[in-house]
Amino acid sequence: MANKTLPLDNVLYEYILSVSLREPEVLARLRIESLQQSMSVMLSAPEQGQFMALLVQLLGAQKCLEIGVYTGYSTLWVALALPPDGSVLACDISEQWSAIARRYWDEAGVSDRIELQLAPALETLDRQLKAGHAGSFDFAFIDADKENYINYYERTLQLLRSGGLMVIDNTLWSGDVADTTRQDAETCAIRALNRHVHADHRVQMSLLPVADGLTLARKI
Repeated sequence: MANKTLPLDNVLYEYILSVSLREPEVLARLRIESLQQSMSVMLSAPEQGQFMALLVQLLGAQKCLEIGVYTGYSTLWVALALPPDGSVLACDISEQWSAIARRYWDEAGVSDRIELQLAPALETLDRQLKAGHAGSFDFAFIDADKENYINYYERTLQLLRSGGLMVIDNTLWSGDVADTTRQDAETCAIRALNRHVHADHRVQMSLLPVADGLTLARKI
């Protein structure tokens, strides 16, 4: 028995994938194409996508939000986990990467479940709040520019229903959050977000060492 999380080397990681990952073929092809792009670092890990799909199904989610889409890999995991009348509001600013996303969403037959908003995410979130959609989302995934993480968190918390779940990516930031010599803007922003969520009694939370760190925050 271990009393803390095991260190994860490549051998153990590949074993986990071999006995856990059930990645649909369309998702595998999207992941491979995404890894060939210049910004492949933005791609979610496959076990992370599968984990989020499981969370969406456990929640019985109907209405989801994603902030930061890249090539739509995580979006597709979530959309495939939704019922036919479910929806994902996907926020991004890149025509280039979302063009790849749209191809695979169409192929997977879920493009009718995904509303892509190509605009600064804060503008999209503020429009949702102004339109009266506070408290209407079941699930949200945040994986965008780190310096706006607290802003995204606060808007998303308003948009989530009570009992809704927020998942925030990159909260361990390759371990840099624990390295006091790293004082760049992105690392500092993630540290601030981690402190903010930890102190926020409007949510139940847990930071998990999945992929690059996933924080789960359930709105009370």
